[in-house]
Amino acid sequence: MSTPRDWTPGTEDPGLSALARTPRLLVALDFDGTASPHVDDPMAARALPEVATAVAALAALPDTVVGYVSGRSLHHLREIAEHDDASSIVLAGSHGAEFWFPGEQDAASPDASAGAPADRVEIEAEVKEIAFAVPGIDFEPKTFGFGIHARRATAADEERAFTAVDAWAARRIPRWRRRTGHHIREFSWRGEGKDAAIARLRAHYDATAVLFAGDDVTDEDALRALGKNDLGVRVGPGETAAAIRIESPRQLAPLLSALMHERASTRE
Repeated sequence: MSTPRDWTPGTEDPGLSALARTPRLLVALDFDGTASPHVDDPMAARALPEVATAVAALAALPDTVVGYVSGRSLHHLREIAEHDDASSIVLAGSHGAEFWFPGEQDAASPDASAGAPADRVEIEAEVKEIAFAVPGIDFEPKTFGFGIHARRATAADEERAFTAVDAWAARRIPRWRRRTGHHIREFSWRGEGKDAAIARLRAHYDATAVLFAGDDVTDEDALRALGKNDLGVRVGPGETAAAIRIESPRQLAPLLSALMHERASTRE
Protein backbone atom coordinates (compact mmCIF):
# COMPACT_ATOMS: atom_id res chain seq x y z
CA MET A 1 0.00 0.00 0.00
CA SER A 2 1.19 3.51 -0.79
CA THR A 3 1.43 6.14 1.93
CA PRO A 4 -1.65 8.40 1.96
CA ARG A 5 -1.14 12.15 1.87
CA ASP A 6 -2.39 14.12 4.84
CA TRP A 7 -5.12 16.63 4.13
CA THR A 8 -5.38 19.85 6.12
CA PRO A 9 -8.53 21.99 6.05
CA GLY A 10 -8.06 25.02 3.85
CA THR A 11 -5.58 23.37 1.49
CA GLU A 12 -6.18 22.40 -2.12
CA ASP A 13 -5.91 18.77 -3.24
CA PRO A 14 -5.65 17.55 -6.84
CA GLY A 15 -7.81 14.52 -6.07
CA LEU A 16 -10.66 16.63 -4.74
CA SER A 17 -10.36 19.00 -7.70
CA ALA A 18 -10.62 16.11 -10.15
CA LEU A 19 -13.69 14.76 -8.37
CA ALA A 20 -15.31 18.19 -8.47
CA ARG A 21 -15.18 18.11 -12.28
CA THR A 22 -16.45 14.56 -12.83
CA PRO A 23 -19.79 14.39 -14.70
CA ARG A 24 -21.60 12.22 -12.15
CA LEU A 25 -20.22 11.92 -8.62
CA LEU A 26 -20.96 9.37 -5.90
CA VAL A 27 -19.87 10.32 -2.36
CA ALA A 28 -20.09 7.28 -0.06
CA LEU A 29 -19.30 7.51 3.65
CA ASP A 30 -18.94 5.00 6.42
CA PHE A 31 -20.93 6.14 9.47
CA ASP A 32 -19.33 5.06 12.77
CA GLY A 33 -15.93 6.67 13.21
CA THR A 34 -16.35 8.62 9.98
CA ALA A 35 -19.52 10.72 10.00
CA SER A 36 -19.89 10.11 13.73
CA PRO A 37 -17.29 9.68 16.47
CA HIS A 38 -17.24 6.25 18.09
CA VAL A 39 -19.46 6.12 21.18
CA ASP A 40 -19.90 3.51 23.91
CA ASP A 41 -23.59 2.93 23.11
CA PRO A 42 -23.79 2.01 19.40
CA MET A 43 -27.35 3.31 19.05
CA ALA A 44 -26.35 6.69 20.48
CA ALA A 45 -24.14 7.44 17.45
CA ARG A 46 -25.16 10.50 15.40
CA ALA A 47 -23.45 12.34 12.57
CA LEU A 48 -21.63 15.45 13.69
CA PRO A 49 -23.88 18.43 12.91
CA GLU A 50 -21.28 19.97 10.63
CA VAL A 51 -20.93 16.66 8.74
CA ALA A 52 -24.72 16.39 8.34
CA THR A 53 -24.79 19.94 6.98
CA ALA A 54 -22.00 19.23 4.48
CA VAL A 55 -23.68 15.98 3.38
CA ALA A 56 -26.97 17.80 2.73
CA ALA A 57 -25.21 20.54 0.76
CA LEU A 58 -23.42 18.03 -1.45
CA ALA A 59 -26.58 16.00 -2.03
CA ALA A 60 -28.35 19.14 -3.21
CA LEU A 61 -25.91 19.61 -6.11
CA PRO A 62 -26.88 18.33 -9.55
CA ASP A 63 -25.41 15.02 -10.70
CA THR A 64 -24.18 14.30 -7.17
CA VAL A 65 -25.29 11.34 -5.07
CA VAL A 66 -24.40 10.99 -1.39
CA GLY A 67 -24.85 7.88 0.72
CA TYR A 68 -23.85 6.11 3.91
CA VAL A 69 -22.29 2.65 3.55
CA SER A 70 -22.27 0.84 6.89
CA GLY A 71 -22.03 -2.52 8.56
CA ARG A 72 -25.12 -1.60 10.54
CA SER A 73 -28.41 -3.26 9.73
CA LEU A 74 -30.47 -0.98 7.51
CA HIS A 75 -33.12 -0.23 10.14
CA HIS A 76 -30.43 0.69 12.69
CA LEU A 77 -28.60 2.82 10.11
CA ARG A 78 -31.79 4.72 9.36
CA GLU A 79 -32.21 5.43 13.07
CA ILE A 80 -28.70 6.69 13.78
CA ALA A 81 -28.56 8.65 10.51
CA GLU A 82 -31.88 10.29 11.47
CA HIS A 83 -33.13 9.28 8.06
CA ASP A 84 -36.75 9.37 6.85
CA ASP A 85 -38.60 8.49 3.65
CA ALA A 86 -38.19 12.02 2.30
CA SER A 87 -34.40 11.89 2.53
CA SER A 88 -32.24 12.23 -0.57
CA ILE A 89 -29.40 10.30 1.10
CA VAL A 90 -28.77 6.75 -0.14
CA LEU A 91 -28.19 4.00 2.43
CA ALA A 92 -26.31 0.71 2.14
CA GLY A 93 -26.56 -1.41 5.27
CA SER A 94 -25.17 -4.76 6.36
CA HIS A 95 -21.95 -4.15 4.39
CA GLY A 96 -23.93 -3.93 1.15
CA ALA A 97 -26.55 -6.63 1.64
CA GLU A 98 -29.33 -4.04 2.18
CA PHE A 99 -30.08 -0.84 0.29
CA TRP A 100 -32.40 2.15 0.50
CA PHE A 101 -32.67 4.28 -2.62
CA PRO A 102 -34.53 7.60 -2.52
CA GLY A 103 -37.93 7.20 -4.08
CA GLU A 104 -37.56 3.41 -4.22
CA GLN A 105 -37.92 2.67 -0.48
CA ASP A 106 -36.13 -0.56 0.48
CA ALA A 107 -37.36 -2.76 -2.35
CA ALA A 108 -33.74 -3.52 -3.25
CA SER A 109 -33.09 -5.27 0.05
CA PRO A 110 -33.36 -9.06 0.29
CA ASP A 111 -35.73 -10.94 2.55
CA ALA A 112 -34.10 -10.87 5.98
CA SER A 113 -35.01 -14.52 6.51
CA ALA A 114 -33.32 -15.67 3.30
CA GLY A 115 -30.50 -18.04 4.17
CA ALA A 116 -30.99 -17.59 7.91
CA PRO A 117 -30.02 -20.66 9.95
CA ALA A 118 -32.96 -22.52 11.45
CA ASP A 119 -31.28 -22.40 14.86
CA ARG A 120 -30.54 -18.67 14.84
CA VAL A 121 -32.20 -18.13 18.22
CA GLU A 122 -30.07 -20.86 19.78
CA ILE A 123 -26.91 -19.45 18.18
CA GLU A 124 -27.60 -15.98 19.58
CA ALA A 125 -28.36 -17.40 23.03
CA GLU A 126 -25.07 -19.30 23.05
CA VAL A 127 -22.92 -16.33 22.05
CA LYS A 128 -24.68 -14.05 24.52
CA GLU A 129 -23.90 -16.48 27.33
CA ILE A 130 -20.23 -16.41 26.38
CA ALA A 131 -20.04 -12.66 25.81
CA PHE A 132 -22.03 -11.53 28.82
CA ALA A 133 -19.78 -13.52 31.13
CA VAL A 134 -17.24 -10.73 30.59
CA PRO A 135 -17.87 -7.21 32.00
CA GLY A 136 -18.50 -4.38 29.52
CA ILE A 137 -19.47 -6.54 26.54
CA ASP A 138 -22.55 -5.68 24.45
CA PHE A 139 -24.48 -7.70 21.87
CA GLU A 140 -25.90 -6.11 18.71
CA PRO A 141 -28.40 -8.12 16.65
CA LYS A 142 -27.99 -7.55 12.92
CA THR A 143 -30.18 -8.44 9.97
CA PHE A 144 -27.88 -11.22 8.82
CA GLY A 145 -25.94 -12.02 11.99
CA PHE A 146 -24.69 -10.21 15.07
CA GLY A 147 -21.93 -8.06 16.50
CA ILE A 148 -20.10 -8.22 19.83
CA HIS A 149 -18.99 -4.77 21.10
CA ALA A 150 -16.29 -4.14 23.69
CA ARG A 151 -16.18 -0.35 23.82
CA ARG A 152 -17.11 -0.33 27.52
CA ALA A 153 -14.68 -3.13 28.44
CA THR A 154 -11.08 -2.97 29.58
CA ALA A 155 -8.44 -4.05 27.07
CA ALA A 156 -7.91 -7.30 28.99
CA ASP A 157 -11.63 -8.07 29.11
CA GLU A 158 -12.03 -7.25 25.42
CA GLU A 159 -9.28 -9.72 24.52
CA ARG A 160 -10.77 -12.36 26.81
CA ALA A 161 -14.26 -11.98 25.35
CA PHE A 162 -13.15 -11.92 21.72
CA THR A 163 -10.88 -14.94 22.18
CA ALA A 164 -13.77 -16.91 23.66
CA VAL A 165 -16.24 -15.81 20.98
CA ASP A 166 -13.79 -16.55 18.17
CA ALA A 167 -13.14 -20.05 19.49
CA TRP A 168 -16.89 -20.69 19.83
CA ALA A 169 -17.60 -19.34 16.32
CA ALA A 170 -14.90 -21.51 14.74
CA ARG A 171 -16.71 -24.57 16.08
CA ARG A 172 -20.34 -23.43 15.87
CA ILE A 173 -20.62 -21.20 12.79
CA PRO A 174 -17.44 -21.90 10.79
CA ARG A 175 -18.96 -20.87 7.44
CA TRP A 176 -20.14 -17.45 8.61
CA ARG A 177 -18.11 -14.42 7.56
CA ARG A 178 -16.08 -13.01 10.45
CA ARG A 179 -15.15 -9.33 10.54
CA THR A 180 -12.98 -7.37 12.94
CA GLY A 181 -13.06 -3.67 13.71
CA HIS A 182 -12.61 -1.07 16.42
CA HIS A 183 -13.67 -2.97 19.57
CA ILE A 184 -16.01 -5.28 17.64
CA ARG A 185 -16.32 -8.82 16.32
CA GLU A 186 -19.02 -9.35 13.75
CA PHE A 187 -20.38 -12.56 12.24
CA SER A 188 -22.74 -12.88 9.27
CA TRP A 189 -24.14 -15.70 7.20
CA ARG A 190 -23.96 -13.40 4.15
CA GLY A 191 -20.63 -12.58 2.53
CA GLU A 192 -21.08 -9.11 1.02
CA GLY A 193 -18.40 -6.51 1.71
CA LYS A 194 -18.30 -2.77 1.23
CA ASP A 195 -16.52 -3.26 -2.09
CA ALA A 196 -19.71 -4.90 -3.38
CA ALA A 197 -21.75 -2.02 -1.94
CA ILE A 198 -19.68 0.55 -3.82
CA ALA A 199 -19.90 -1.46 -7.05
CA ARG A 200 -23.70 -1.67 -6.73
CA LEU A 201 -24.07 2.06 -6.04
CA ARG A 202 -21.66 2.99 -8.83
CA ALA A 203 -23.68 0.97 -11.33
CA HIS A 204 -27.07 2.08 -9.98
CA TYR A 205 -26.21 5.77 -10.39
CA ASP A 206 -23.84 5.44 -13.37
CA ALA A 207 -21.20 7.33 -11.37
CA THR A 208 -18.11 8.47 -13.25
CA ALA A 209 -16.11 8.83 -10.02
CA VAL A 210 -16.47 7.86 -6.36
CA LEU A 211 -15.27 9.32 -3.10
CA PHE A 212 -15.33 6.81 -0.26
CA ALA A 213 -14.33 7.65 3.32
CA GLY A 214 -13.95 5.18 6.17
CA ASP A 215 -12.01 4.52 9.34
CA ASP A 216 -11.98 0.77 9.95
CA VAL A 217 -10.75 -2.58 8.65
CA THR A 218 -14.01 -3.33 6.85
CA ASP A 219 -13.76 -0.02 4.99
CA GLU A 220 -10.54 -1.18 3.37
CA ASP A 221 -12.58 -3.57 1.19
CA ALA A 222 -14.13 -0.52 -0.46
CA LEU A 223 -10.93 1.54 -0.48
CA ARG A 224 -8.98 -1.21 -2.24
CA ALA A 225 -11.70 -1.49 -4.89
CA LEU A 226 -11.57 2.16 -5.94
CA GLY A 227 -10.35 3.01 -9.44
CA LYS A 228 -7.98 5.61 -10.85
CA ASN A 229 -10.68 8.27 -11.13
CA ASP A 230 -11.88 7.70 -7.56
CA LEU A 231 -10.62 9.04 -4.24
CA GLY A 232 -10.28 7.14 -0.96
CA VAL A 233 -10.15 8.90 2.39
CA ARG A 234 -8.97 7.22 5.59
CA VAL A 235 -10.26 8.75 8.81
CA GLY A 236 -7.71 8.29 11.59
CA PRO A 237 -4.67 6.00 11.88
CA GLY A 238 -4.05 2.56 10.44
CA GLU A 239 -2.70 0.89 7.32
CA THR A 240 -4.82 1.91 4.35
CA ALA A 241 -5.29 1.87 0.61
CA ALA A 242 -6.70 5.41 0.73
CA ALA A 243 -5.02 8.30 -1.07
CA ILE A 244 -5.84 10.86 1.63
CA ARG A 245 -5.79 10.68 5.41
CA ILE A 246 -7.66 13.00 7.77
CA GLU A 247 -7.31 12.97 11.53
CA SER A 248 -10.89 12.51 12.71
CA PRO A 249 -14.57 12.85 11.79
CA ARG A 250 -14.30 16.57 12.57
CA GLN A 251 -12.06 16.99 9.53
CA LEU A 252 -14.58 15.26 7.27
CA ALA A 253 -16.93 18.26 7.26
CA PRO A 254 -14.39 20.76 5.85
CA LEU A 255 -13.24 18.18 3.31
CA LEU A 256 -16.80 17.62 2.08
CA SER A 257 -17.45 21.35 2.13
CA ALA A 258 -14.35 22.01 0.04
CA LEU A 259 -15.52 19.43 -2.49
CA MET A 260 -19.02 20.92 -2.51
CA HIS A 261 -17.84 24.49 -3.12
CA GLU A 262 -15.44 23.48 -5.88
CA ARG A 263 -18.05 21.26 -7.54
CA ALA A 264 -20.69 23.99 -7.30
CA SER A 265 -18.33 26.46 -8.97
CA THR A 266 -17.80 24.11 -11.93
CA ARG A 267 -21.56 24.10 -12.55
CA GLU A 268 -22.10 27.84 -12.55
